Amino acid sequence: MIQFLDKEKVFHLQTITSSYVIRILPSGHLAHVYYGKPLHNLNNIEQLEQKFAVEVGSQVIYDETDKTFNLNLAQLEISTFGKGDFRDPMLHFRLADGSRVTDFKYLSHEILSAKPHFEGLPETFDINNDASETIKITVIDTIADITVDLFYTVFSNIDILTRRCLIHNGKAPIMIEKAMSMNLDFPDHDFELLSLDGAWIRERHIHSRELTFGITKIDSKKGLSSSDHNPFVALKRKHTDEEIGECYGFSLIYSGNFEVSAEVSPHSLLRILMGINSFDFYWNLAPDAIFVTPEVVLTYSTSGLTQLSQNIHDLINNHIINPNWQNKERPILVNNWEATTFDFNERKLLKLARSAKQLGIELFVLDDGWFGTRNDDTQSLGDWVINPKKLPSGLTGLAKKINKIGLDFGIWVEPEAVNPNSNLYRLHPEWAVKLPNRSPSLGRNELILDLTRPEVREYLFSALDDIFKQANITYCKWDMNRNFSDIFSNNLEANHQGEFNHRYVLGLYELLAKLNHKYPHILFESCASGGNRFDIGMLYYMPQTWASDNTDGIERLYIQYGTSMAYPLSTIGAHVSYAPNMQTLRNTPIETRFNTAIFGLLGYELDLTRCSRFEKTVIKQQVEFYKEHRRLLQFGKFTRLINPFDNNECIWMVTSPKKDEAVVGVYQLMARPNGGLQKIKVTALDEHYTYRIVNRKQYANLRMFGDLIKHALPIRINANGILFNILANNYLMKQESDDIIIYGEVLNHNGFIPKQRFIGSGYTENVRLMGDFGSRVYYIKQESRIV
Repeated sequence: MIQFLDKEKVFHLQTITSSYVIRILPSGHLAHVYYGKPLHNLNNIEQLEQKFAVEVGSQVIYDETDKTFNLNLAQLEISTFGKGDFRDPMLHFRLADGSRVTDFKYLSHEILSAKPHFEGLPETFDINNDASETIKITVIDTIADITVDLFYTVFSNIDILTRRCLIHNGKAPIMIEKAMSMNLDFPDHDFELLSLDGAWIRERHIHSRELTFGITKIDSKKGLSSSDHNPFVALKRKHTDEEIGECYGFSLIYSGNFEVSAEVSPHSLLRILMGINSFDFYWNLAPDAIFVTPEVVLTYSTSGLTQLSQNIHDLINNHIINPNWQNKERPILVNNWEATTFDFNERKLLKLARSAKQLGIELFVLDDGWFGTRNDDTQSLGDWVINPKKLPSGLTGLAKKINKIGLDFGIWVEPEAVNPNSNLYRLHPEWAVKLPNRSPSLGRNELILDLTRPEVREYLFSALDDIFKQANITYCKWDMNRNFSDIFSNNLEANHQGEFNHRYVLGLYELLAKLNHKYPHILFESCASGGNRFDIGMLYYMPQTWASDNTDGIERLYIQYGTSMAYPLSTIGAHVSYAPNMQTLRNTPIETRFNTAIFGLLGYELDLTRCSRFEKTVIKQQVEFYKEHRRLLQFGKFTRLINPFDNNECIWMVTSPKKDEAVVGVYQLMARPNGGLQKIKVTALDEHYTYRIVNRKQYANLRMFGDLIKHALPIRINANGILFNILANNYLMKQESDDIIIYGEVLNHNGFIPKQRFIGSGYTENVRLMGDFGSRVYYIKQESRIV
């Protein structure tokens, strides 16, 4: 709900569990008064404001009529530099006369009948106009002749607030040097800043640091939102954990260079800024022109970080993801990359597809190497024509054969980059991003195509349109393996080169929107060397993202745990691949690889034709389990229970909206000798019912025991011998079985106790064999109401 209290000059934005309060100050500036637990009476608004009674030393007094007021100690909704606020500003302009001072004051406001749509940028939406309210507050600098519209949208039922601004220029040209989407000032800095940081193959690891005086900054200068730092941060009180405590979350709906800063002033005020990265950015705004900033998502929780995440998950699933894919179950796929890399032909692919069909898999994805002379990553990127030596039937023929086997057909593309060794580059070298007087630096043997150029976007649309028309394609993996360097566009004049990064992102969004419109049935998955562009902006066009090129079942615990802070399971691509793993050389059991991947969008990325009977039997049962619980796993409410970053285990769960079923994942990182019994505490179940808990049927491979197998068999077997390998490839050693009836209140408050883990002193059918990297999945089903 949005209210304006005229007497108090206060705007009150309310969700179910929060209040956000803005006040028009006597000076005309917009003050941020409060963001926190719900307030129901704002008649004494002065009790919320911090105000000095006398002049503060060494400050710039804004107006001589009130020497107690200065902008440097005010909590503001919009900030600029030059009138006494010495903190980093939200907006900064270079005016026609060369001056840089602006000063915005309240002009008007309007509570809108519907959420406005801004063409060209991804944004939250409210299709039926019944889930949100929006207010536009307009501020003006009459001297600079610039007006700024501040838009606030409240999604009350999911405790979400969004912000963005629209800059209207007047009659003289100006240069925007900084345009953040949000300025939020807090009266104290007793917070930790939580961010999702990493690198290629270790994306979105959770880091927290205490905020102290000065500026803490998270950003990307890579041209993409990047795997270094995700465009999401949270503020949390020092004792906040997953279940209890106060925290705030901020996520930018944008896919390019971004920044978020947390500045603690000498007077202990905290300012959070978020938006387009101001480094290497400027934008020439012509007279009467406008500039729209990306939308930023804000959410608040007093129930810990899990609730904070669930708020954002609900927003993404219901107000970001394309309605064509909302709540639509995703297929189980097999991708040929780790099975074949570039070395494949039609016969190999069809053999892999037949094996996949036998195991219950639903979608076959043809990865890199199908076009031009693409036999390695040094050539042909950009030449989107079939390689007839590999695929003599073309895409049309291959897709028909895959469909005849009983699988849907998907394809990999990387449209945004080009190899210098390609026909496209030889024909149009001016289309590549490079400087005219320097030799370009390559990344993965690639240059970036200049998407600021309309003719490049038209070429890419035409090339992709031709591909998608050739075959019955239902899925497309859109890759981008290149960070930006040598930034320059032949398409832009010298005084517009600082606009390149943002114009590139706008060009990408235009291309994606056009493809979405023409091919609404194609499920697009975003990928950028794994998770180098995992952000809400891409999810607006592509409803899922490949989380990481690292498919190791243990490293993925950290990646997916961190990713879940800001993104729902329905968006997280996760595959079962080889062991030893290609990225870590870790040998993780196939059951653990699956148990991790199901808390995401399941796929397989290994050569199924070479799997042993043991592996094929296990995979078939895995697929059956996932299909049975797919809707719950993809769209249920995700709860993090034990953090792998701080513990030797990881536990998480997903619960149905009705609380009538749940799936719990339990993972042991390293085996510990002679340990105690384990109690698994879950949450969010109905205490008025009993529940039945069973563990997913799992199997151990005899290779787990090596020579120790001689103690369990009546005959001696050499663990390196042929007989042992035959047994290991065929024999399925069934693991322990749990079947527990328990009260819901006991589950929530105490947890359940599974079979004891192996402790070194003996083994029976009532012992869990976990070992290093072991795991279990438990299915919880509501039974009967307690009378």
